[in-house]
Amino acid sequence: MIGGSHRRAPDREDRHSRRAPASAPYPPDPVEVIDLPPPRTRGGIALAEALARRRSVRELSTQPLEFGELSQLLWAAQGTTADWGARTAPSAGALYPLELYVATPGILARYVTSGHRLVALRPHDLRLELARDAFGQSALAEAAAVFAIVAVSSRSAEKYGERADRYVKLEAGHVAQNILLQAVALGLAAVPIGAFDDGAVRSTLELPDGEEPLYLVAVGRPLEHGR
Repeated sequence: MIGGSHRRAPDREDRHSRRAPASAPYPPDPVEVIDLPPPRTRGGIALAEALARRRSVRELSTQPLEFGELSQLLWAAQGTTADWGARTAPSAGALYPLELYVATPGILARYVTSGHRLVALRPHDLRLELARDAFGQSALAEAAAVFAIVAVSSRSAEKYGERADRYVKLEAGHVAQNILLQAVALGLAAVPIGAFDDGAVRSTLELPDGEEPLYLVAVGRPLEHGR
């Protein structure tokens, strides 16, 4: 877990006697709440192999992801790994100040860690708009899925003050790397993108007050697999 030495890390009893903060509540009128297939937590390629094979790939096929692949990528990014709410990526103070959105050809949705679900927010394809928000980066338009890692810094600021901003951004990097390595393990390709107009992405995703986009990750099949 990340955090400054000036803060006491909770001991094992503390960690397991409380629940980690939940994701943002469901919106008042979600388009749909989607139960995802259970993630796989055994098998797959070795971590060392995934690290060795990871590349930033910008030329992606337009073939869609399978539902199980999308489920696995979401879990790798922010899925829970313990009854008390621990997640796949470390978080300063286990405060989890991030939200994860995904744009696919059919929907914009937000991942809800509790119960491993997607909340469909809009039945629209926003990938082209996100590509425009990112100064024309075509990987975002062609990707089967675009993951948006979004900060809710207030969750960390109450405990860590000014240092919270650093911890939130470090955590976004952890989440992005999880997505990238899981993509490799699934035989997919991906590229992380940090160059975009923050206000434009915020508008495209219609983020609520207090949420700020930090990172986009485009995921799809390698182009050599065909369009």
